[in-house]
Amino acid sequence: MRKSLQIGAAFVGLIVGAGFASGQEIMQYFTSFGLWGTVGGILATIAFTFLGYMLAQLGSDLQTSSHKEVIYHIGGRYIGFILDVLITFFLFGVAVVMFAGSGSTFHQMFGIPPLIGSLIMVAATILTLLLNIKNIINLIAVITPYLMAIIFIILIYSIFTMDLSLADANTIAKEQGSAASNWVLGALLYVSYNIAAGAALLIVMGGTIKDRKVAGMGGIYGGIMLGALIILINIAMFVKIDVIKGVDMPTLELAAQIHPMVGVLMGIALLGMMYNTAVGMFYAFTVRFVQPEKKHFKPAIVVIGLLGFGASLVGFTTLVGKVYSTMGYLGLALIIAIILSWARKAKRQKTANAPEPL
Repeated sequence: MRKSLQIGAAFVGLIVGAGFASGQEIMQYFTSFGLWGTVGGILATIAFTFLGYMLAQLGSDLQTSSHKEVIYHIGGRYIGFILDVLITFFLFGVAVVMFAGSGSTFHQMFGIPPLIGSLIMVAATILTLLLNIKNIINLIAVITPYLMAIIFIILIYSIFTMDLSLADANTIAKEQGSAASNWVLGALLYVSYNIAAGAALLIVMGGTIKDRKVAGMGGIYGGIMLGALIILINIAMFVKIDVIKGVDMPTLELAAQIHPMVGVLMGIALLGMMYNTAVGMFYAFTVRFVQPEKKHFKPAIVVIGLLGFGASLVGFTTLVGKVYSTMGYLGLALIIAIILSWARKAKRQKTANAPEPL
């Protein structure tokens, strides 16, 4: 139970990057569809839970230290190769975006120059990655309950200070920019976009657990917690849509309205989520090329971390931003491959368990 909860919390910590925790992604994929956004949140919860369960179990079954084996297992030689290349690129890219984003957040919150803010995040990421994988999972998992507590406080405040009718809130919400044409597509694209980024480390985390049931439950807990966060943030923003419309960081705005200190706590949570995502992505990227038990693993961490910092300064984030949109489609391809792999395995088990003909 404890190991499953740790994996689940680490899965949440990995997925919940700056865009999620700030409310900006939830606004575009859920809240902008009005009342239907909450139904979209329920759909996303079901999808995250199923996929989390499948990926963690696959990692456990193959006892892998990298996502490569599982991706080739579910995608085959050719599709597996394409998925592997794309996922590996995005692992590096998303981590670099976190470095750049943390520089901006440090500057906004504390007046620290963006360059110094990014360096702090890079140093924290490198130092963390010099630990073993189980310690990394524990560290990533720790921040998740903290974020959930702050989001719950914001939700309670938002509901009790709501000035709009549901009809008015629904109208204003639908005026906000959406990332999809309808709530069903919004929910599915959001799940696929995040699975493309989060699958690699979830597979690696599953590989640390020998009991596939424990690993699978970790994926289920993670999916449920992710879905709960989506729904809570969505409702909090929906009922205060008149206050946060057009704001870059809606949850930070709501937190600051409660009390400046709550705003600071939310800002720290945002930095914590960027840290989690950077650590998870860089670890999964590095173990794709160098096994953790190899003596040149730690030097590789330092070199790749410094390369990531350099990339965050030279416009690499712009490149990643341009290809970010393809992550949703990459995720859809990955989801289809996972479902087909699951169906094949279920069929084999059914055949194996069938009684022999008389």
